[in-house]
Amino acid sequence: MAIVTCPNCGAKNRIDEAKAQSAQPKCGRCGHALDVSATSPSEPLVVTDSTFARDVMGVHGKPILVDCWASWCGPCLAMAPVYDEAAARLGPGIHLAKLDTEAEQAIAARLGIRSIPTLIAYRNGKEIARQSGSIGLPQLLNWIGTHAGAF
Repeated sequence: MAIVTCPNCGAKNRIDEAKAQSAQPKCGRCGHALDVSATSPSEPLVVTDSTFARDVMGVHGKPILVDCWASWCGPCLAMAPVYDEAAARLGPGIHLAKLDTEAEQAIAARLGIRSIPTLIAYRNGKEIARQSGSIGLPQLLNWIGTHAGAF
């Protein structure tokens, strides 16, 4: 089972991923078609101050890893392709998101971001791990694997 947020009304919908591949699921509130690929994205989801609560804190059952970065940050730019590659390699069990701390300063302050890049892992709306500094793909996959039990 996965929770998919309706892009039309924002309602959370419980989706059986196996059945969703053969039938087009619809939102229980508004009837809008739901994007089944949202249950296992292959690229990081961009979150903002207005979507953070819904797309990170409001997701239950699947862990979410948020990359807090800025466009002027050299280590952030070096880590961006690594993060994208991890998103492509990971299965549907973990979702990856990106938060531009320069554009979204209010949420970055609420999260206590002191250095970038910073990775924050969430499960059921709670922070479970944090890592600051740029890391390579093997280290990132290892970090995710280390915390997979917590995820």
